[in-house]
Amino acid sequence: MTHERASGDGTSVDQPRHPRAYTSDLPVTGAWFPGDPVGNRQFAPVGSGRPFVLEGGGVLSDVTMAFETWGELSPAADNAILVCHALTGDSHAYGESGDGHATEGWWNGIIGTGCGIDTDRHFVVCVNSLGGCQGSTGPSSINPATGVPYGSSFPTVTTRDIVRCQASVADHLGIDRWLAVVGGSMGGMQVLEWGVMFPRRVRAIAPIATTLEATAQQVAWSAVGRTALALDPRFRGGDYYDAKPGDGPFAGLAIARAVAQITYRSAEVFDDRFARDLVDPRELFGQWDRFQVESYLDYHGEKLVRRFDANSYLVLNRTMDLHDLARDRGSMESAVRRMAGLPALTLSISSDVLYPLPQQEAIRDALRAVGGRCDHHVIESPDGHDGFLLATSEVGSYLAGFLQEVGGS
Repeated sequence: MTHERASGDGTSVDQPRHPRAYTSDLPVTGAWFPGDPVGNRQFAPVGSGRPFVLEGGGVLSDVTMAFETWGELSPAADNAILVCHALTGDSHAYGESGDGHATEGWWNGIIGTGCGIDTDRHFVVCVNSLGGCQGSTGPSSINPATGVPYGSSFPTVTTRDIVRCQASVADHLGIDRWLAVVGGSMGGMQVLEWGVMFPRRVRAIAPIATTLEATAQQVAWSAVGRTALALDPRFRGGDYYDAKPGDGPFAGLAIARAVAQITYRSAEVFDDRFARDLVDPRELFGQWDRFQVESYLDYHGEKLVRRFDANSYLVLNRTMDLHDLARDRGSMESAVRRMAGLPALTLSISSDVLYPLPQQEAIRDALRAVGGRCDHHVIESPDGHDGFLLATSEVGSYLAGFLQEVGGS
């Protein structure tokens, strides 16, 4: 197998040419940078110029959050809904693709006119998470102390840090209390933390396809993906931003995404869509001849490389592993008791193997055990964990009914 020299930051490493047919000029990062098209982003500073101290002890001297809004805030500021995104999401939860936005809104069909989260009735906000790469402060942002991207020096971020930044955006917008905080997967972790950290700033919560604490199996899947990414020689320990196109950690990030993609869908979907079909039916016995499912995983890997950042993937993936609602709060019961007064809705996807049904049942049972209300519904879908993004009619219907009830209209 031929080898090539990977360089770009002053160092040079031998690397075997990857057998996958990745595009040769993939970007070093898919991060958004100042000077790029803004699209629908707005920006809010965090901390009023004071250093932002993270739960893990790290400090950021300057934090900016990127966010988007849809609809109109009522005069009483009582119709605002915060939507929290999943691992590789961003603030573009609703809308078209175009300048500044590589893809359509990731929750189109659930957010919009007449949808479950109705922009004619609600003021909808989505904030790019701290540690992300689409306008909020993250590893690709310039470190004011050095004048270059944080890269490997970016500190560990927790769900609680992300929620504190979202609260700062709420202050910026003049929102004292959200009508509801809604989100799935990593976004659902943020929803739960909102209920515990700021129960007086939320009227209702809807954590979807998520969990009270990351499980050992979830951490295990994450660890494999993170390791694959970090072992890519082009990752350069996280300091790769000055490399040239095609010389970034695309292979590591694509493989990490492929690992995750397997957990996002169900065996039924893979079998129905790909079976044992080959990319080229004439090629079977070569070591790297590919099945259709391999091509699918490669496609999603490249797609992510073009719109995301490898360091942000590591930071936010680790954030999910650290999720534990009970940490430093005495017990899970003590933590859940703090949000017992909030109406809650949790949804499960029947075929979800990554965040399976018992984990949402545990949310329901924990809230009911402390006297809280939690409605729980199972959405029958073959699409696995991704069902919370794809089953727009069902998810939207349950959210619409819940929001109508808690909103009093």
